[in-house]
Amino acid sequence: MKTRLVRIGNSRGVRIPKPLLDQVGLEDEVELRVVENGIVIEAARAPRADWAPAAELLHQRGEDGLLDEPTPTRFDETEWEWR
Repeated sequence: MKTRLVRIGNSRGVRIPKPLLDQVGLEDEVELRVVENGIVIEAARAPRADWAPAAELLHQRGEDGLLDEPTPTRFDETEWEWR
């Protein structure tokens, strides 16, 4: 499908027909990335969206431990009293 670049202030934009947006599930926020001779428009991913599966995989591999040993502080040396 061909379309034209339209002026939007000092920038340019592309009008994407609603049926295409519906077909790929694009909504309000997208990510742009440059590829050879082009630009790819993708649905924006939620922050940390892949963290849960990655954490589960680390746990299954036994690789979910601390990176550094805990460092004791003065709070570890005295008994705490909760009020």
